[in-house]
Order: sequence, then C-alpha cells, then structure tokens
Amino acid sequence: LNRLDFFEDIKVDTLKGSADDRMILKINAPDKPTGTFTFGAGYSSQDNLFGNVSVSERNLFGRGQILQVSAEVSENSNQYTTSFTEPWLFDIPLSASLALYRTYNDYDDYDRDRVGGSAGLGYPVFDYTRLSFTYVYEINEISDPSIEATDIIKELVGERKTITSKGITKLHFDTRDKVINTSEGWDNSLTITYAGDVLQGDVAFIKYILEAGYYLPLFWGTVGHAHTEGGYIGKNGKGWLPSYERFYLGGLNSLRGYDWRDVGPERYNSIGSLSEVGGNKYIQFNLEYIFPLVKKAGLMGLVFYDMGNSFEDDLSDEYPDDEVDDIDDSFDLTNLRSSVGYGIRWYSPLGPLRLEYGHVLDRRQGEKSGRWEFTMGAGF
Repeated sequence: LNRLDFFEDIKVDTLKGSADDRMILKINAPDKPTGTFTFGAGYSSQDNLFGNVSVSERNLFGRGQILQVSAEVSENSNQYTTSFTEPWLFDIPLSASLALYRTYNDYDDYDRDRVGGSAGLGYPVFDYTRLSFTYVYEINEISDPSIEATDIIKELVGERKTITSKGITKLHFDTRDKVINTSEGWDNSLTITYAGDVLQGDVAFIKYILEAGYYLPLFWGTVGHAHTEGGYIGKNGKGWLPSYERFYLGGLNSLRGYDWRDVGPERYNSIGSLSEVGGNKYIQFNLEYIFPLVKKAGLMGLVFYDMGNSFEDDLSDEYPDDEVDDIDDSFDLTNLRSSVGYGIRWYSPLGPLRLEYGHVLDRRQGEKSGRWEFTMGAGF
C-alpha cells in the first residue's frame, strides 16, 4: 500500500478473529491527492540554470493509470516528454506504457538532438520481481562539434540523421518499503539493450547493465545504503557503436566530486589534445550513511564514499592511428577513482532535492579537488 503512493499515513490494527488462528485486519488508509501540477526553476551543476513544468495524474479515473506531460529547459539540455502507463491490462497484472519525447544535450565536444518514442510491457514473474520489454525508436542528429571533438564525431556533422532502433529487456527485483526516502529493502536489476541487426537502424550494439542496491535500517532512524553497478557494451553485427551510448562516469549519480562524464578513457584527437571517448565497460561502488535532520519534513543528511571507473580494451578499429595513444584503459580493479563527501536531501512535495559535496581522493593534474552538486530528482 505504501508503494502505491495513493494514501496518506497508513495504519493497520489487528482484532481477534473467529478462531485462535485467525485475525481481522483493520486498515485505515485515507486517500491523498494524486494529481499534481508543478513548476519551478533552479540550478544544477550538470545543466546550470533550469526551469521545469509538469502535469501528472497517478491514479487516472481511479484505475491507477499514470498520465504525465513534462518539460525542462536549461542552459545545457532541453527535454519534453509525454507518457501514459496502464498498470493492469486485460484484467491481469500486465502493465503497458507509451511515451513520446524530444531531448537536446549540449555535451563538451558536440550537441545531440533526438526525437523518439517507446512502447513497453511488464509482468510480475515472481514475488517482488518484474520482467519488462520496451521497444525504442529514435532519430539522432549531431551538431556543433568543438575543436577538441574526435574525428568520428566531426564526420557525423552534416551527415543524414541516424536512426536507433532498440529493444530493452529488464528483470527487476524490488523489495524496498518505499520508492522515495527508502529505509529498507533490495533494489536489483539486469538490463539488456539490443540495437540494430534484425531491428534495423543505423547503430548496432548490445549492452548489459547489472545493478544492485541494499538499504539497511540501523539505529535512531538512520539507514545504511550500499549500491554497485557495472556494464558492458559491444558491437552487434553491422552498423556502428556511437560514443553517446558508451559509458562515462563522474557526476551526482556515479562518482561525486568529479566533473560530469569526466572519468574514463581518453584519446588524442586531430589537434593533439585528449578527449573523453567513453568506455565499453564500467564498474562503480557507492556507500551511504543516511540520517534524519528533520524527519517529519523529509530532510535527511548523508555521508558517502564512491569508487569506480570506465574502461576500454581497444579503440584501434574505430579511431585512426594518429588518435590512438599508448594509454592503458583495459579493465583493472586497481585503477579505480574514488571520492568521499557529504550532503543533504529534502524529500519535498515537489520531489527530491539533493545538495551534495564530493572530495576527490586521487586528484590528478588538471582536476579540481572536489565540487558541490545540486539537482532535483532521486539518485541511484
């Protein structure tokens, strides 16, 4: 009932039943508003100044259907999304979802504009375990490369728009007591993305991501949170593997304290400077100790430790010889970057707000010692 998020504070009382081995459950669950209209503005370390507006209904017509229309505009990205979810299709626990979206991202070395849509189905295969299939079709356009962009990125500018056709299979095991402000339970998933080949399109790859998280209630209302994830991506038949599908670490949801997408393999570009090219595999670990500051207001504090890196075995078949250097980016658990830090989170009526500072433990030449980061939205 808590995970439905349809009710206010739920109280359960037990009464004596008709026999010693029976009892009556009396549940008091007052309804809470499920329709929301939110708007706001703020600052994010990833997107700088931003503004957003969202209209959503989480219990449409009293059937648990979810309809949402949202827009977010910032200095570095724009995102417009319309989505609908039916949680109980054909009178069975089969969920169906549809979404249309347009996003724009201003990366360090290029801009990416994409328009797409998705359709998905999900079904509970075991207790707490859900299997879902989603098909995604999107059109991508690369523009405005910087002078430091790799030659492959520069070659895409002015070419026809590229089409991505991919299927996503996800197995999700979730025993959390609450999706937001969780205090106990597991959150584990395996996601496999298959693009191109029989699905057509211009890009072709297969991507695996395995993720595990555990929340442990401790003392005085505090919570320990351990999280780890890792992934691999490789080419899939004909087509190409775009750099924006590769793995980059750094930022609020991976390695705090490092610049966004700044941790991972680098290669020399045509002007002789290093550019981030993304890895074909990655691993990260996150430990958090979360404690209440003002519990009734949903204000929490935390301290954390992050560790991880992105790796690449061989880029020689994708970059000209003059772009391939002798840097060893192969998978190596002794070559992990790390940081420590602290922060506050407010689970506000408008959604989660995060303000966190990460301090880099293995600072390298040209890197900052750490950074503050602020955003709206949940973490890993």
